[in-house]
Amino acid sequence: MPPLAQCQALLAAALAIAVAVVSTSAPAQDRLAERAAMIETIKSHAGSAPSAVEAQGIDPAVLKAMGNVPRHLFVPEAQRGAAYRDRPLPIGFGQTISQPFIVALMTDLIKVGPGDTVLEVGTGSGYQAAVLSPLAAKVYSIEIIPELGHRAAARLAELRFDNVEVKVGDGYYGWPAHAPFDGIVVTAAASHIPPPLVEQLAKGGRMVVPVGGPFAIQLLMLVEKRRDGSITTRQLLPVSFVPLRGGRVR
Repeated sequence: MPPLAQCQALLAAALAIAVAVVSTSAPAQDRLAERAAMIETIKSHAGSAPSAVEAQGIDPAVLKAMGNVPRHLFVPEAQRGAAYRDRPLPIGFGQTISQPFIVALMTDLIKVGPGDTVLEVGTGSGYQAAVLSPLAAKVYSIEIIPELGHRAAARLAELRFDNVEVKVGDGYYGWPAHAPFDGIVVTAAASHIPPPLVEQLAKGGRMVVPVGGPFAIQLLMLVEKRRDGSITTRQLLPVSFVPLRGGRVR
């Protein structure tokens, strides 16, 4: 794309985000040009995404949600200059916040609807839950590291993502009290697809989960539970996530 056309596209995207957040609080209006550039990068990557999204690109509702979430407030102060770049960033305790494209892709793949209940395994900084918040009726998120869980819950509450509930616990076992879930997002790599999460997936629901060891090839998997209760799985693309902690025998 010629430089002039690139500038015009970025300006148009920035204007669209500005209009979307005009009535929101100040943090939602920070760093709009960087957010617009992030959205354009996500769109450009969508062409190399699996067939589930490449035909139509990332759902505009997902892009709008990502444009409205102040990503820089979900990373450590020292990382905020790189918050909108398309790469993972460290958030402490050996954990990371995923690159924006992967967040957009995983969110798109579970096809969240306005009345849906969603489970996230691995709250981390709270960013993925914040992106899911405007798309779903309720988001439940589990974090195994207490410091991260408490910090994310406080940040989400401060930024008024009021339909997100966070708890500290072992996400391998899901959150049975609020099951079934219309969508499940697992933000750490498991050695296998956790059976408790499959069980808690609603009929017609979708789960995305990276599968593979920390020093082996990991693949992003799409798990679908059909209306008759049967399960289908599909390998999508290679990814790199921190390992899923927990899953100890009770």
